[in-house]
Amino acid sequence: MFDLSFFKIAVLAVIALVVFGPDQLPKLAAQAGRALRDVRRMAENARADLQEHLGPEFSEFDLNELNPKYFVRKHLLDEPGGAANDSADGSGVAGIGAGQRSEEDDLIARLEPGESPPYDVEAT
Repeated sequence: MFDLSFFKIAVLAVIALVVFGPDQLPKLAAQAGRALRDVRRMAENARADLQEHLGPEFSEFDLNELNPKYFVRKHLLDEPGGAANDSADGSGVAGIGAGQRSEEDDLIARLEPGESPPYDVEAT
């Protein structure tokens, strides 16, 4: 999620040790753990309350569908048949109106790796 490598985590630990000191660091870590646990508990309680109050007609409703990433992927990037669009380069990224290729799309598909597309002054 944050793309933290072992080196980055070690640097953050050393900075925290210098800023807070070795006697305060365990206390702060415990407080952070309790805060995270409380936030997770509150989120789970809110989810349970929402599920309970929606009623039986929404028993199969998945709350993950409200996540913006899921919503965009489902409604903008999927084809009507349900399969996700794949771009010509295989990156799996597709735009709105996929399936409609223009002359500009063909030009971009012919670019060499690392080559930037031509700049259109009138388009901006």
